[in-house]
Amino acid sequence: MGEVLVGLPPRADAHCRVLVLGSMPGSASLRGAQYYAHPRNRFWPVMGALCGFDPAASYEARFDALQRAGIGVWDVIGRCERPGSLDAAIVRGSEVPNAIGDWLASHPEVAAIALNGGKAADAFRRHVRPTLADTPPALLALPSTSPAHAAKGLPALVEAWAAITPFLRRPA
Repeated sequence: MGEVLVGLPPRADAHCRVLVLGSMPGSASLRGAQYYAHPRNRFWPVMGALCGFDPAASYEARFDALQRAGIGVWDVIGRCERPGSLDAAIVRGSEVPNAIGDWLASHPEVAAIALNGGKAADAFRRHVRPTLADTPPALLALPSTSPAHAAKGLPALVEAWAAITPFLRRPA
């Protein structure tokens, strides 16, 4: 069995329009207490391209830019057993989902949920969707930004992730 891991808290303000959900933070993210901390994860370059910020900026500056665009970040799984860092290594049956339904109820401006990769989409379908009484926001199943899924190049990822742009907050 793997080590029991506990995820990170949500990073979103009260005006979140797009909630990006990963599956469970990788080892680098958990060690650094920062979302998408692995240096080869393409999340920050994709978001930088879509939202117009430098993906090499400080962590807090990147999150400020996401919040200005109306993007929040969290994960479907809040606790699980996983040896190593890969989603495929998550021990099925050990997953404890985050309270996403409750969170959505208190964030009525959320218009879309962007699911970062197949594991996030699968975990959302199994753990979260059945708990939602109302019709959820638009669900966007997007390709993973993980370095474990590097077959899709950055331009193709940016093109796929552009599906979030109609939901973003526009500057005043």
